[in-house]
Amino acid sequence: MIPLRDTIPSREKPFMTWFLIAVNILVFLYQVSLPPEAASEFVLKYAFVPDSFSHALSHGLIVAIVYSIFPIMCSMFMHGSWMHLISNMWSLWLFGDNVEDRVGHFRFLIFYLLSGFFAAYTHWFFNADSNVPIVGASGAISGVMGAYFLMFPLSRIVTLIPIGFIPLFIEIPAVFYLGLWFLSQVSSGILELFGPVFGSGIAWWAHIGGFVFGALTVNFFKKKYRRYHNFFDDEIFYYRYY
Repeated sequence: MIPLRDTIPSREKPFMTWFLIAVNILVFLYQVSLPPEAASEFVLKYAFVPDSFSHALSHGLIVAIVYSIFPIMCSMFMHGSWMHLISNMWSLWLFGDNVEDRVGHFRFLIFYLLSGFFAAYTHWFFNADSNVPIVGASGAISGVMGAYFLMFPLSRIVTLIPIGFIPLFIEIPAVFYLGLWFLSQVSSGILELFGPVFGSGIAWWAHIGGFVFGALTVNFFKKKYRRYHNFFDDEIFYYRYY
């Protein structure tokens, strides 16, 4: 299934979503401009490695968290391949504009980054001894998807399902599309605990952690509204504040 678009137009320009997509693309272009050996060193030097965080914990939780801030931030903007980048940026474009619309530009950035941090720590919890760096915006984008799941459950996701050479376009309610996606991540994450599974290079638990964080916390980031009563016309108006 290939998601193409949703059916809810955004009311404001998603400037922060555009900005995040641009930064991800620029970082990846820098990665691919490096010679292969230098590109590998770049990832090893700046990306988040669970085993390194585990060792930092020997100096205390606060020290370990401070130590992890920079590599997690870097990891969120690195990608392993063109397909990895394109699929992530497409999902961010598809779901990010509506979530940004509801929470505001700056708060969307904070929400996005916090989702990425929670995703990285969730991945560490289940892979504490791993010395494999994690790269990609998937954890942060999973937080955006979790927020979309909660705020727009009745939205329709226009999806392409290729049947042989025949393209089939159907509209799937967001609650089912994202719900099935989340269950697929959970099932893959659980199976991976007992051994390698297909696509074992994927950080399933980062996706799960980001999604859960997004769904549980997005209400704290939403724009607030106050009610104003016009006593002369006996009407009630609402306006938002930031």
